[in-house]
Amino acid sequence: MQTLYTLAAMEPGEQELDKKIGSNILNDKLNRSLDLFIVSILYTFRTAQYAETDSIQRSSKYLPTEADLNVSTKIAGNEFMWQVLSNGTFPERVKEAKLDHWIDEEWVKKLYQQLVKTEPYQNYIALQERTPAKEKFIIQYIWEKLIWDNEALQEHFSDELPGWEDDKEMAKMLMDNFFKSSQKINFLNLVSGEKKEYAHELLHTVMEKEAYCMELVQPKLINWDADRVALIDLILLRMGVCELLFFPTIPTKVTINEYIEIAKMYSTPQSGQFVNGVLDNILKDLEKENKIRKQDRVRK
Repeated sequence: MQTLYTLAAMEPGEQELDKKIGSNILNDKLNRSLDLFIVSILYTFRTAQYAETDSIQRSSKYLPTEADLNVSTKIAGNEFMWQVLSNGTFPERVKEAKLDHWIDEEWVKKLYQQLVKTEPYQNYIALQERTPAKEKFIIQYIWEKLIWDNEALQEHFSDELPGWEDDKEMAKMLMDNFFKSSQKINFLNLVSGEKKEYAHELLHTVMEKEAYCMELVQPKLINWDADRVALIDLILLRMGVCELLFFPTIPTKVTINEYIEIAKMYSTPQSGQFVNGVLDNILKDLEKENKIRKQDRVRK
């Protein structure tokens, strides 16, 4: 959607040239989203690791108190965190994309100071033994409660992280999956070849079938002038129609539901309902004409 929106603002060229430009833009956007995901992990981990910095600084005071000499560094040895850090592809991607550059140490310090005041943190350092569930829980707590729910930090990300405002929902989805999955992740290749192939195929299909899709969409814009409909809504309708017609392994219900959610997230308050109504009407017509041919997906 973002790639098609970017292309819509450009001067049209030859179709093959447009497809090549579109592919390059899409690849750049995918890489940026994945880098924002890893930066999100970095902020979470650096917050936990700051316990060691805090311990050293407080114990080095001229007149340290007993509390200064007994700062817990337990979270800095969090086993869930170190499983990821010991995955060679993680530090390699951080170094390759120079992602350390985006970490603000002052914000890391603030997050740590907020963390140590919380009940979950106090419960964590009081645990007698480490368990996988508890180790993951405290790291997930940092991400969800101290970073994602932090309005001031989100404003900082929007100002400082390129693409955060556009791609933060993608980063959150990847973080959610990160905590759900127990499998080893290849941080150098987070999007599988199959998914990349699908993304490019959908992009090129939407570009090639623009005129045909608009022929189906236009009659459904009752009381709407196509020139006055939000550009994002028209792009989503074209994408939805292409999935309905040309991607047989994607169920029609999945297509419509996903484009409704994207419209709600990225377009106007009425866009979800608008996209739902138009796609549903188009689907009914296509089914009557027996043009919808779906099949079970064969996993590669």
